[in-house]
Amino acid sequence: MKASNLCIITLAMTTSFGVLAKDANTPVSDAVILEQRQELAENTEDEGFGPQSPRDIDSKAGNNTTLFSTAPSYTEMNLCNIHFHKNAEHKGGEFTVYAGNGDGEGYHTGYRYSGKLSDAELAPVMNEVCPSKHGDLKPGDTIEVHYVHSTAQVEPGPTLGACLSDANKNPQLRVETQVYVLVNDKNAYDFEELTEHEVQDGVHQAVAIPTNTGKPIQYMGSTTGPGYNEKGSPFQVTWSVRPKVAKVNIETVGEWCEGNAFDEDHAHGVRNLVVNKDLLSEIVN
Repeated sequence: MKASNLCIITLAMTTSFGVLAKDANTPVSDAVILEQRQELAENTEDEGFGPQSPRDIDSKAGNNTTLFSTAPSYTEMNLCNIHFHKNAEHKGGEFTVYAGNGDGEGYHTGYRYSGKLSDAELAPVMNEVCPSKHGDLKPGDTIEVHYVHSTAQVEPGPTLGACLSDANKNPQLRVETQVYVLVNDKNAYDFEELTEHEVQDGVHQAVAIPTNTGKPIQYMGSTTGPGYNEKGSPFQVTWSVRPKVAKVNIETVGEWCEGNAFDEDHAHGVRNLVVNKDLLSEIVN
């Protein structure tokens, strides 16, 4: 894969735009988010961009009619990457509590689990979990996990660049999405088990994606990440977002961050929720 392609995809996860908060703990104003959305609208108008992500999965409306083929079932594709975002990028189902505007770069924003947790589940843990310059994870935090799949002949690996190959730079992409809430409970899901993968029927598969979190909402969208707050993503992605939240043992998330096949060690930021119907597809399922 050429370095230029990798740079384009990595940009979706790391590049930041817009006016920043003066302090990480001081959220930017509504005007900043509005300005970012206006920039996105202006930069995509009449440019031929397809539908964008993330979105409110409880709202089916969308005016973007750009057509591309629905990706096959993930069981027929290769798992190429797993990563997660702190707070859900999507809104809907059991994750509807707005975390605030954040820093304008995708951190301390997004959507949180809207259910209740016990005092025991919220009890602090001894060690920092997946620390980064934007902070670490705490019991009660919400994460959105993206199990990314590709029709290219690839193996699981770091960054979304693992989903492309020299032989196929335009594969179909599918993201199986599960939102988790982190709890201090050894009886909750084990994150290392949830991210296990192996070859089945000739393709790399995530073998433990929960099957009890509701019928996935499927729609046509794009790649996400705060690098696309002010510009459109050119990538075409079939999304399947499960509406119910699963509880995961926070200690196992920390263990996963200490070593995995994807070189992931912290939570990524979130893209602003896309609300412009001209940038959304219609949900038909």
